Amino acid sequence: MAGALRIGILAGESSGDILGAGLMQALRTRHPNLQFHGIGGPLMQAQGMVSRHPMDRLSVMGLVEPLKRLPELLRIRRDVRALMLREKVDVFIGIDSPDFNLGLEAKLKQAGIRTVHYVSPSVWAWRQRRIHKIAQATDLVLALFPFEAAFYEKYRVNVCCVGHPLADELPLEPDRAAARHALGLDAHKPLLALLPGSRSAEVARLAPSFIATAQRLQAALPALQVALPAASPERAAQLRELLPAQSGITLLQGQSRLLMQAADAALLASGTATLEALLCKLPMLVCYRMAPLSYALISRLLRVAYFSLPNLLAREALVEELVQNQVTPDILAPRVQHLLEDRARHERLQARYREIHMSLRRNASERAADAVLALVAGRAP
Repeated sequence: MAGALRIGILAGESSGDILGAGLMQALRTRHPNLQFHGIGGPLMQAQGMVSRHPMDRLSVMGLVEPLKRLPELLRIRRDVRALMLREKVDVFIGIDSPDFNLGLEAKLKQAGIRTVHYVSPSVWAWRQRRIHKIAQATDLVLALFPFEAAFYEKYRVNVCCVGHPLADELPLEPDRAAARHALGLDAHKPLLALLPGSRSAEVARLAPSFIATAQRLQAALPALQVALPAASPERAAQLRELLPAQSGITLLQGQSRLLMQAADAALLASGTATLEALLCKLPMLVCYRMAPLSYALISRLLRVAYFSLPNLLAREALVEELVQNQVTPDILAPRVQHLLEDRARHERLQARYREIHMSLRRNASERAADAVLALVAGRAP
């Protein structure tokens, strides 16, 4: 196809699929003739890319767990590298998944292909020496948050802070009544959202404690509604196995964002969902639990006081964080009940949530597209 701009792009999980689809759509509005090659989920495929491999084969968390899948992951990476070289892509964009993408980016950059890493690894939080590997592997880092860009600039790494697409997309004031109506939930009863994550391992580690906590709260607060969204059909099947008969918990197919707009409080896994909950102005209790060995290794390397995005963005403890053995119904239940009942604290959070929301509203997908095209054209983003 004469004159086509060939773009390699790879996302390894659902949050990356969202970012990738937004970037692809913005690129299409700026360039009339594009070809996309790589790996992505349903949203990126809807933008015209045929995924080389199922995206969920790359979705592995922790330090130890990826070792079990290492032969498959290395085989996929070799295949994608060969694809990029064969298609002679003009630029390769790795979205998040740094353990997979950075090694691929380094090989492609050595072969003369421009490389972009979209979503900064948590290099500012742990394993800070990775900054040198990132500098060698990438021509440009697209950071979502201002504090990340400041870190890269200190090390003279080419960075562009684009903000977060969710901040552009979500309204400053959520319409809770409309969201509840759309979900078929009672507008006058309290509503708790359970969000134990989108990965199988996350759900296995967090959902049993979340469900047991919700049942205790329903016994203490008979009017309480509880809803649990499944990120995929696979997660829905997994959650059905974990839910007791007659649990009183509503299992939703997707609709996590609508649920966060409708709820009074959330009990959720650390990750992108915590940012989404902040943007929905939702009080939350954030939990993190991983394999014991992985946690033992990571906890010794951490260089920040917090792990959840709301606290990192605020640079203060806006939301409570619980880790590993703290994630039990005995500890969770009274804290979540306090979240549901403390309306004064909820109101105090609103101003800080709104400030953070505004700071991240930067037309992220459009800014990212402009930066990528500037790089391809040889201009400074």
